[in-house]
Amino acid sequence: MLIETERLVLRLPTLADAESAGRLLGDPEVMRFIGGVTVPRAAWRDVVARWLLRWDDNGLGPFVVERRDDGRFLGRVGFLVWDRRTWTQSTLGGAAEFAQPELGWALARAAWGQGYATESARAALEWVRPRVDSLVSVIAPDNVASQRVAQRLGATPAETVQLADTGAAVVWRYAI
Repeated sequence: MLIETERLVLRLPTLADAESAGRLLGDPEVMRFIGGVTVPRAAWRDVVARWLLRWDDNGLGPFVVERRDDGRFLGRVGFLVWDRRTWTQSTLGGAAEFAQPELGWALARAAWGQGYATESARAALEWVRPRVDSLVSVIAPDNVASQRVAQRLGATPAETVQLADTGAAVVWRYAI
């Protein structure tokens, strides 16, 4: 599975991506709005393994984002599934009619401010549109940068929910 944009390549992750993923997982500023705590180096491989498991469980999951011209790892963009009853992460099968796919993104700090989040998320959004009935981005109220990305992608803010692990978040809805 490969998606290409003008500047980026989105591909399925592999366990070999664990070290590169550490640029996200080990950076407190990156993790501020996606769990709130950094992931220790010893667990980076486990995180990437969970990315792969999402693909196995749901037929969708996170893509690795690389710069086309040099193959540099920039971050991840893609999908997870929430159970709307509890706003905990789940699977399409596990949450059944309460499953809510989410489009999310996280880039290494060196890649911020260059339009990569919007470009990669737009490509992922176009890829998933024929595969889902509804799509959201769940964004912390203080995460202004991600709110701007969601706006550029055409999402609109809806309800505020309480996530089990990080507290209040705004559900941004996409027209599918």
